Amino acid sequence: MNILAAMHANPVAISIILAALLMAEKSIGAGDTLSQRESLTGNQTLTSKSGTFEMGFFPTSTNRFYLSIRYTQIPKPLVWIANRENPLPDPTTCKLQISSNGDLQVYNGSDIFWSTSSSSSTSPESVVAVLLDDGNLILRDERQGIIMTWQSFHHPTDTWLPGATLSIGQRLVSWTSNEDPSPGMFSAEISPESTIVFKWRGSAVYWESGSLEYADQWGLDDWLVFQPNEKLGNSWRLDNAPSFPTPVFSMLVMSVEGRLRRLTSWGTSLPNEYTFLPGKLFCGAYGIVSSSRCECVRGFSPSSSSPIPGAPSCDRNTPLDCGDREGFMEISDIIKWPNQKLRPRDGADSDNKCELACLYNCNCTAYAFDLGKCFVWERDLFGMERGASGGRKLHLKLASSDLPKQPSQRNKTLEVMIAVVVPVVVVLATAAFFYNRRTKHNKVNKEAGEDLLSFDFNSTNDGTILRTTSNMEIDLPMFSYSSVSAATNNFSPQNKLGEGGFGPVYKGGLQNGQEIAIKRLSQKSGQGFEEFRNEILLIAKLQHRNLVRLLGCCIDPVESILIYEYMPNKSLDLFLFGSKKQEMLDWKTRTRIVEGVAQGLLYLHEYSRVRIIHRDLKASNILLDDEMSPKISDFGMARIFGGADSRGYTNRVVGTFGYIAPEYALEGLFSTKSDVYSFGVLILEIISGRKNTGFYKTDSLHLLGHAWNLWISGRGVELVDAKVGSPAASTALRYINVGLLCVKENPNDRPNMSSVVSMLSSEIAALPPPNKPAFSTTDLLSKYSSHPKSDEDPSSSGNHLTVSTIVPR
Repeated sequence: MNILAAMHANPVAISIILAALLMAEKSIGAGDTLSQRESLTGNQTLTSKSGTFEMGFFPTSTNRFYLSIRYTQIPKPLVWIANRENPLPDPTTCKLQISSNGDLQVYNGSDIFWSTSSSSSTSPESVVAVLLDDGNLILRDERQGIIMTWQSFHHPTDTWLPGATLSIGQRLVSWTSNEDPSPGMFSAEISPESTIVFKWRGSAVYWESGSLEYADQWGLDDWLVFQPNEKLGNSWRLDNAPSFPTPVFSMLVMSVEGRLRRLTSWGTSLPNEYTFLPGKLFCGAYGIVSSSRCECVRGFSPSSSSPIPGAPSCDRNTPLDCGDREGFMEISDIIKWPNQKLRPRDGADSDNKCELACLYNCNCTAYAFDLGKCFVWERDLFGMERGASGGRKLHLKLASSDLPKQPSQRNKTLEVMIAVVVPVVVVLATAAFFYNRRTKHNKVNKEAGEDLLSFDFNSTNDGTILRTTSNMEIDLPMFSYSSVSAATNNFSPQNKLGEGGFGPVYKGGLQNGQEIAIKRLSQKSGQGFEEFRNEILLIAKLQHRNLVRLLGCCIDPVESILIYEYMPNKSLDLFLFGSKKQEMLDWKTRTRIVEGVAQGLLYLHEYSRVRIIHRDLKASNILLDDEMSPKISDFGMARIFGGADSRGYTNRVVGTFGYIAPEYALEGLFSTKSDVYSFGVLILEIISGRKNTGFYKTDSLHLLGHAWNLWISGRGVELVDAKVGSPAASTALRYINVGLLCVKENPNDRPNMSSVVSMLSSEIAALPPPNKPAFSTTDLLSKYSSHPKSDEDPSSSGNHLTVSTIVPR
């Protein structure tokens, strides 16, 4: 009564109290909408208008809680989960809110457990979250109508709901177990060819459907609807079978057993559940379906365990050692080749050449020469089927002890020897011929090769064909040493642009005014003709705006020279680290460089004619043209692979301190994820303007640790170089977030470059939170070294790794 009396006595008090009540955070009432200044707490829910879907903090049987959506009519517990990788321990401290910038965020106390990080609304105060009747949770701007800034349908978990579309790049990922909704081993996604691809651990394809255009073979002709989309690529929408006479609700669920199951309910009746895909018998690794059962191919025995329930796998009797004691066994009457993407090999225009292409590729497990083309497979083989007759052939690589003993084997070996020896003899004879010719021409002041000074690269691509010992032909102009020397004024020091691990680089000029860059193999270089040949084979036919263009070469008895397009702004490191030119790198330029390098790496990993792992990505190997656009250079250390998620092993680790991934530095294991790690370091260097290894005797031993400390303390934007101005905090944090995701310690946890490009280009897609990054190479060397660093020599390191030899460049 005293309070009421005071309010009547003082009208100002009434205004103050009413304003405070309006501004206070409210707990949400029943309904389908969450607005600003409202919160959804641990014991509350949002319910769609029809009551079909409900969202709240629901538990699993392990008593962990998740912000999730469930279908209320049937027992399937959760159809979408926000924080599946980060469960909440206590629902009483949880709440869901719309932040001041329009993001949807889950709090546990004061900690943010999940966020959409996606709002692009110009009026964040008018953003609301709505749970629709189709189970889609959306963020929309009420002032601008129904424009959605984010929706859960674009971020599926394990369930494909009616009305949702599945596009290229999106995937359904199984639960780890029936009680644990964290991402499991199995996933399903739409391929560019409109098939459903099933993968184990994100990379190994264990089954692939036929074209979804013929979905009637699964009884889904009324269910799947094709929706072309220029931005997202081809999409398929799951409909709710309107032709059924009674109400029906059907969803597709990626099960923990690696199968896509259809869960269907008629009204309130109990649901029917059955396997949708794979809808028939399929085998695990190196198993082949024959006469309605799985058999192991010769050279393999049944595995004691299989990662895919119901799909028995097979193990090799004798492991491959990538040596001379290997050969091929022909499997006939194959009506379905293995699932992994096929990689046609250029230049292998016969069965023998195709066999050699696989034999000398340590990762190749099988090949086939069909219709005049050579195809190779890498890693384990899934999805083989054998028919009665009329099928195709597959040649499986086996250890010689497992090969069938056939009378023709000796003749086959002889053919292979001839195919290897004859080209080598021809190459040696050709080399001797050109050497003798060069010697004779020198006597009369003449020399073999094109005249570089008068050559016009803009009007012709013709040139001498360089033949290699692998029978591959590369169309590349070869120039005389004298003309190359003349173009650089006899390799004048005034023309020298810089020097790397390969050797010095000079600026050259042609008679038509065109400028070029000439890289000369140094006699003191740790690299040699193998790296020279490697670079020619790798980039001679690569065409991408973010890769440096190789124009020609010069092979002399004592010289190995490469000619490139000239990059007037030289390399990124000259601008980025401790230079007055740093101010030329504004925010827009830096983000354009990051995105350009990402596009170049994506091309190398996914879209070039062969899969390429660079292995030495760093700031000094990023060249800048006159518009400051980036081009990746220096492929001397790169490696070629042909299959999905290819990886390799080496006893000689090459690269640069600070950029080498931990699994590569310590175990010699490299993959596309090694390049992703280097790219993550590069992002953080570009954003901060500081070297990863430039933190000696500071609170953080490296840039990665410094960035992580700022991130977890909520000061991530402080990492941004002050010279770039004041970029939007949300944009800067997005780039830093991507960089930290790329430098995770476990390579399987790092995104691939396709995901990286998507994350960089989309301002509305939610990003997963980063974890503590892997130690930098310098830290790893200190950790595993028996000799600590010297205070007098910060660069010294007791590098005593048991397998690898780090080669600084």
